[in-house]
Amino acid sequence: MDVATPPLGPERSRKPELTVVAAVILRDSRILVCQRRRDDSHALEWEFPGGKVERGEKPQEALTRELREELGIESTIGKELFRTHHRYRDSGQTLELIFFQANVERSAPLRNLVFEGFEWVDPSALEKYDFLQADEEFVALLASRAIPLNWAS
Repeated sequence: MDVATPPLGPERSRKPELTVVAAVILRDSRILVCQRRRDDSHALEWEFPGGKVERGEKPQEALTRELREELGIESTIGKELFRTHHRYRDSGQTLELIFFQANVERSAPLRNLVFEGFEWVDPSALEKYDFLQADEEFVALLASRAIPLNWAS
């Protein structure tokens, strides 16, 4: 009998239609979280800053661009922390979501260019926020400190 690896489920076997990148930015033992605008899809839900990878961009390049566009900051993209796939029922679109640690100068002022608001949050309090469904597994891992972060950067 030939024993083969079981096929992936329908969500995991489909090639993602969209790749999205997100940044974990640390400051004073807290993590930056951003709230989507009330007139946006998934209104007032929380997320990490970032966005779509455009054609021809590497994920790290896209994240650098997105942080500039959303928060007016320059950044150095660090290591990949987590990767997942998610499919939103309302759009039916499958996305690949890649989280990176991003380093920003401590003195760099953040400008809110696209969000309803943003906050610096202790990792243990992350699960109290209403995060996007695609972020929930990562948030639980961060809150439990199962994903190591470089707090010195």
